[in-house]
Amino acid sequence: MSKNLSHLSFRKGLEDNLFEEIGQLGKDRQQTVAELKDIADEYLLGTANVFGTASFYDFTREANAGKRAYVCNGSACLVAGTQDQLKLKLGQHYRSDEIGEMCCLGRCHENSAFHINGHNYSGSDVEQITQIKGGEQIGSHEKYYVGHMGSSILTGPAPDPEELLLRLREMLGKGPSGLLEEIKMSGLRGRGGAGFPIGIKLEGCMKAEGDVKFIVCNADEGDPGSYSDRYLLEKQPLLVLLGMWISGYITGASRGVVYIRAEYPESVEAVRRAVEMLRQEKITGHNILGSQFNFEFKVIKAQGAYICGEETALLSSIEGQRPEVRVRPPFPVQEGLFRRPTVVNNVETLANLFYICTQGGDAYKAIGTVRSTGTKLMSLDSAFNRPGIYEVDMGTPLNEVIEQLGLGFRRRVKALHIGGPLGGLVPIQMAHSLSVDFESFSNQGFMLGHASVVSVPEEYPMIEYLEHLFEFTAHESCGKCFPCRLGSTRGKELIHKARTDSQFKIDTELLNDLLDTMKRGSLCALGGGIPLPVMNALQYFSGELSPYIKS
Repeated sequence: MSKNLSHLSFRKGLEDNLFEEIGQLGKDRQQTVAELKDIADEYLLGTANVFGTASFYDFTREANAGKRAYVCNGSACLVAGTQDQLKLKLGQHYRSDEIGEMCCLGRCHENSAFHINGHNYSGSDVEQITQIKGGEQIGSHEKYYVGHMGSSILTGPAPDPEELLLRLREMLGKGPSGLLEEIKMSGLRGRGGAGFPIGIKLEGCMKAEGDVKFIVCNADEGDPGSYSDRYLLEKQPLLVLLGMWISGYITGASRGVVYIRAEYPESVEAVRRAVEMLRQEKITGHNILGSQFNFEFKVIKAQGAYICGEETALLSSIEGQRPEVRVRPPFPVQEGLFRRPTVVNNVETLANLFYICTQGGDAYKAIGTVRSTGTKLMSLDSAFNRPGIYEVDMGTPLNEVIEQLGLGFRRRVKALHIGGPLGGLVPIQMAHSLSVDFESFSNQGFMLGHASVVSVPEEYPMIEYLEHLFEFTAHESCGKCFPCRLGSTRGKELIHKARTDSQFKIDTELLNDLLDTMKRGSLCALGGGIPLPVMNALQYFSGELSPYIKS
């Protein structure tokens, strides 16, 4: 049935997009059933399909109707302990039913993050809540350090327009196959977590049959603690868009979709400005730079759902369907957006392509390690003396990142949750044994992922952090598969009961069975990945957790 819905949605294409229609309708108020039925009739869909979509997202669901302020409930703000005080301050200006929650606003470097009137704020901004509530556009005082250790592919200056045109003409001269070989030579692996080689995706889509193909930038990977994507979208948007442009040229795709988190409103505006600049320079459109290459961008603002960071759920979302994970195969390069061949890559992966295609695959491959080439962006949270975004060569010792870039910690830390909520929970004493590359983390039972760092303070109870992870998964699950939907809820209930009832202890065998079922049976990395940090905690913090678990 979902295939039919994809084809029906494609009738109107990207310009008259069903997902945007639903979002626009619910922008300032709750949609009525009659209005949703009118949209369903226009797109030849059932009302239930459209209602199922509208009821899913944070910004369109009925439960959030009437919310005027949103508080970040991401992991970094949680462990920093800033949000309760923030809620008290907001509560002096809004009723409790007017304050909702969002995850995550990408203000992990200073916390106290909140969202009002379509804008994000953090740090000391709440002190100007009267002006903000009144609609005044205060200049956010947000500041974070940007630096590098080794190469600066993603943190260096953006190409100027004159150089850019020259470089793009050189790329067109190499042809799609020539550029693809450079990318394959580079060894670039996806920076979204799985580390899948982008060259394989591009080649698969290039060879796929079809007159219509798409390049989709997954800018909805909202791992709490990670703001490297946000940095690229706001400070280096050209690198991201050029990566899509290059991918389109290689695969024969003529449309690129940038799907950006609603929680990053500043990123949406920055990318839209960059797209307009490319249009003015005639780098988009038909017969670009005198070639036969046609390419246009479409920027879509999401509506609040972590699961849309999973590539197939994202594709369903763009189509206006409920963003549920699709069973694979077929893979997106064969049957993706609107069931057409599609390459989906995350922000950081795409941003590397301009360097590779101008400097050469060999130059990129010379950076990093044999199997993890190039550089990696890392997000350091507010526990560091110098929080910020740092670019390091793959293979850089983690301790060097902590001490030389982050300048150590401003408070005592017992664990580093690296790579988002599905990443590994690294005890601080193991930081010296890890290097920033896929293999080092995997070999020691962790996952590099986005390489974001959430620092768990010594005084923060590990049992509460585990409950937070299960609660996050239960809230963000698309609900399609039982192991994720039910397992995350049961996990949260078990831990909550053990934490609040001194007479109850979690049965070890039951917990292990639950984690194993989620890991093996979930359709995507949300349900399948959350067992990793829980198992890390059980292994390395057994003493602290022993009062809650049967031995």
